[in-house]
Amino acid sequence: MFGNTITIVGNMTRDPEYRTTQSGLALTKFGLAWNMRTRDGSENVSFFEVTCWAELAENVSKSNLAKGSRVVVVGRLDQNTYETQNNEKRSSVQIIADEVSPSLRWATVDVAKSERFNNTSQTSQARQEPSHSQASESSGETSNDSGDNFDEEPF
Repeated sequence: MFGNTITIVGNMTRDPEYRTTQSGLALTKFGLAWNMRTRDGSENVSFFEVTCWAELAENVSKSNLAKGSRVVVVGRLDQNTYETQNNEKRSSVQIIADEVSPSLRWATVDVAKSERFNNTSQTSQARQEPSHSQASESSGETSNDSGDNFDEEPF
């Protein structure tokens, strides 16, 4: 992330739309509304187009996120200018997402690790080791919550 990182918490205005480019790269887009209430009681709403690429695009499209879901988006701003058929100049701001997650302020989620491939084409599921809590339960050892175990993949 370089320089113009933005974090926005808002509601999805439509379901994520998944597609692939001609070269086969995954792409998911969705709308995001961000509301800001002012001291006088009025409300300002900003709308953004959010674009996700590659693995993030696949994970967003496979998740349980839908229109109305409250999400946290971290990414960078990208402004596009264009001309309408009536020769009016317009501009739009989109967010190129680096991270998308559900907001847990008013909801809960069940997290499932997605399947990834390493250099030898083994799936992470095939080489997955038990978590700290599973290993300590089965062996009777106490869990080490310090996070110093570098042998496991980060979740």
